[in-house]
Amino acid sequence: MKTLDKIPTGKIERASKLVKTGVKIGGNYAKYYSKKLINSETSKDELNEDNAEDIYDGLKSLKGSALKVAQMLSMEKNLLPNAYVEKFSLSQFSVPPLSAPLVRKTFKNYQGEFPEDVFDTFEKNSINAASIGQVHKATKDGKELAVKIQYPGVAQSISSDLALVRPIAIRMFNLKGKDSDKYFREVEDKLIEETNYLLEIKQSKEITGACGVIKGLRFPEYYENLSSERIITMDWMAGVHLSEFAKTDFSQELGNKLGQTLWDFYMYQIHGLKKVHADPHPGNFLINEQEELIAIDFGCIKEVPDSFYVPYFELAKKENISNDKIFMEKLYELEILIPSDSKEDIKFFTTLFHEMLSLFTSPFHEETFDFGNGDFWNKIAALSEHYASDKEIRKMNGNRGSKHFLYMNRTFFGLYNLLHDLKANIKVNSFKQYLS
Repeated sequence: MKTLDKIPTGKIERASKLVKTGVKIGGNYAKYYSKKLINSETSKDELNEDNAEDIYDGLKSLKGSALKVAQMLSMEKNLLPNAYVEKFSLSQFSVPPLSAPLVRKTFKNYQGEFPEDVFDTFEKNSINAASIGQVHKATKDGKELAVKIQYPGVAQSISSDLALVRPIAIRMFNLKGKDSDKYFREVEDKLIEETNYLLEIKQSKEITGACGVIKGLRFPEYYENLSSERIITMDWMAGVHLSEFAKTDFSQELGNKLGQTLWDFYMYQIHGLKKVHADPHPGNFLINEQEELIAIDFGCIKEVPDSFYVPYFELAKKENISNDKIFMEKLYELEILIPSDSKEDIKFFTTLFHEMLSLFTSPFHEETFDFGNGDFWNKIAALSEHYASDKEIRKMNGNRGSKHFLYMNRTFFGLYNLLHDLKANIKVNSFKQYLS
């Protein structure tokens, strides 16, 4: 894979890169409409593929927050055309890495020493590269280590990157007015946290210490004496990324076992710790030879306040969804309905969320749930397609729901998709054995 000798770090440099990407997209649309004039049945598939490739190519050289947003969108498999999902999902753990000289220079800037002065051995080529940092293998005192190095300029460019991405997000999700600020602040705050590696180590040790009771789950150990605000050193964990494992011919029994561990891990965090690893993409999980699940990268931890947790999970109960009075009360508590709504708004969003929640909370209404069931996913796809083409929804203000929905919904979408990849049939309340 081609390596990068330089990353644009200045606001003007980064904005210029995105402007060039915008010009390419404009050209793609011109080509599409020209073909449409000749053949009215021309589909958008080629347009989507060209746009996805050009957007990803522009973002991957920038790295940082802009690429992280693409990664987040790639987890929303039912919101975007497949071409975007496939391209953006590469940002999870497969983007062009920094070149060896730039790695060495960056490490020295962060740590005050070159990597060969700190470790007994240090592999100059990265093992994997993602949106905010890349990982190198090293050894010290007989231990195999993974060293995650943050890309230069990433932490300093968060605000300016989001300002560049914001107009696209506002259009995509139909956000209107200053109320949308709360969502962008939430994303910005989380990205700032993700670039603070000392905070990540602290959060990692808290979560892994608490979740060590869960069967079939393993974590790396973290080494603070070999880490800093922009570098994390941890145990090297041998295993296959979950996305690669999902392509193998694994047994239903093993898929169920790994899926159960994953489900228990997430439910225990949410219900027991009231905080959760809110970045459930395949690059953050490995499967080892002992058929255990390994969780890595705890940079994005979402705390779940009671003011949100209580109504959120009360709406997961079937009896509350079917009780009109309680259902409306919870929609107001969660800011899905707001006092300024017209009767038309109330009717539209009550119907919309009743349909959505009836489907998305259905796993919680059973003792066991089969995430490999095609019928469940077909219903999700059909619902997404229905509302994506609904002209009425484009007239409505998309500022709906508490800011906490952003990362909680991201967590559940990601978790559901991972369980689907494993074709897992899980016991819904199994996690409760660990709560005591």
